[in-house]
Amino acid sequence: MREEEPMSRFVIISGCSGGGKSTLLLELARRGYATVEEPGRRIIREENRIGGSALPWTDMAAFARRAMEVAIEDRGSAAHAASWVFFDRGLVDAAAALEHATGEPTLRSLERTHRYNTLVFFTPPWPEIYTGDDDRRHDMAAALAEYNRLLHVYPNLGYDVDLLPKTSVEERADYLLKRLESLQPSAER
Repeated sequence: MREEEPMSRFVIISGCSGGGKSTLLLELARRGYATVEEPGRRIIREENRIGGSALPWTDMAAFARRAMEVAIEDRGSAAHAASWVFFDRGLVDAAAALEHATGEPTLRSLERTHRYNTLVFFTPPWPEIYTGDDDRRHDMAAALAEYNRLLHVYPNLGYDVDLLPKTSVEERADYLLKRLESLQPSAER
């Protein structure tokens, strides 16, 4: 890959909550790729540990602001990677959450800064595998609403959305990697 374009190595996996993003990242990590856990999950763990209130069910604006900070830190930490880095959500997702919660116009500032690979992979809604837990307290209706917002946000910022098939995690990883490989000039493969 070209050194002058590090953001092309940064691949976002977004989409519907409970659609298999984390499981897919575990598979990509098992195959030796660098992966970055969803900022929200890490923030919830930390806030619970310290008794903080920057939680999506307590203070969504504070949670989204913190998620934006973490996503920017994640990008900085991944800058040295020589190959693909797969992010479970990222800065665009956090900015979309903040804009939705507060009305603050945060997304437009991301059109030219803090870019990722232009191909973004989305996990579609998959009610059969959706489960809630202590960190995912919202229901499927809220997950669908967020999914639909993100489905509009990414293209509006110049990204191409590719819906991942509802198949095994191994097949999803194969699909994603083949799609990325098909975008690389032959000299970079």
